[in-house]
Amino acid sequence: MKVTLERAALLKTLGHVHRVVERRNTIPILSNVLLKASDRSLVLKATDLDLEITDSVASDVGQAGATTLPAHTLYDIVRKLPDGAQVSLETAGDAGQLLLRSGRSRFNLQSLPEGDFPDLNAGDLTHKFSLAATDLKKLIDKTQFAISTEETRYYLNGIYVHTLDVAGHTMLRAVATDGHRLARVEIPSPAGAAGMPGVIIPRKAVAELQKLIEGITIEVIVELSATKARFTVGEVVLTSKLIDGTFPDYNRVIPTGNDKRLVVERDQFIAAVDRVSTISSERGRAVKLSLADGKLTLTVTNPDSGSATEEIEVDYDSAPIDVGFNARYLLDIAQQLDSDTALFKLADAGSPTLIQDRDGAATLYVLMPMRV
Repeated sequence: MKVTLERAALLKTLGHVHRVVERRNTIPILSNVLLKASDRSLVLKATDLDLEITDSVASDVGQAGATTLPAHTLYDIVRKLPDGAQVSLETAGDAGQLLLRSGRSRFNLQSLPEGDFPDLNAGDLTHKFSLAATDLKKLIDKTQFAISTEETRYYLNGIYVHTLDVAGHTMLRAVATDGHRLARVEIPSPAGAAGMPGVIIPRKAVAELQKLIEGITIEVIVELSATKARFTVGEVVLTSKLIDGTFPDYNRVIPTGNDKRLVVERDQFIAAVDRVSTISSERGRAVKLSLADGKLTLTVTNPDSGSATEEIEVDYDSAPIDVGFNARYLLDIAQQLDSDTALFKLADAGSPTLIQDRDGAATLYVLMPMRV
């Protein structure tokens, strides 16, 4: 194999694929990235056996061929080369080494044969549709923070995506929950998504997808089956296994009878919660919301460092109520709201609270209270 290409183009492509590779691997080939040169392009592929990313970059191919190299080492080398440099990659015979040249720099890198590199066979992907990158970004951004990190409840370690009928319209809905909070967002279903299986996209795949679509406006091609998902973003193809589990019936935890309505200015509320939670303990992080006669009093008490209170004027005319929440969770949700105000629908101190931009908003959050 002999190929020459621009350092910036190679770095961008390596940036897409090397993140998939775990730093510590018991299987040596999984530490490597596959490089395949042919037809004026260099294709790079990396996998951790659950997730696979492929990208290609325009190259001057002197001799077609393929090899695998340590992903993080290669990325660090290319990253440290000067801007505007040309990079030459050349395998020499069967010595199991690749020569990387750029300017006066020479690196002899140990390679492993292409034949050892695993292929994440996607099989038959039964459903295919296109989604604007901005819509996909909305589905991810509004729900990702609520993904559970608790490995024992593995079926919550991702975003549940499915279609459903809402008032005669087919919607594509994304849901995530960790048992303490729930995030739900929906958009009109794209053509081709109807009848798709409900799938749980794993946390790592969600994070990689989020990085790939950052700042772009193109259409993303989505292909799905009951066990795998493939996302094509320009030249980049991300294939992921799906979580093999049943997502719980989340509708059961979304309250419908909460009759106490609180409307508060979003930015003012975020700033107040952030201020009073400064003295909360890392473990507790509890903030008490006391509501009465158009006023909201936020209180944090920490036996080790004191207490803090702040009062803000709000739109609230129901019976007085005291309810506690995790301050971090409150901020996570409030920061996802798009409007200038936040609508809280409360029942009592022990029941889940509903949070939205407004009545009927496409995005909905549920937050469990804390005892304070």
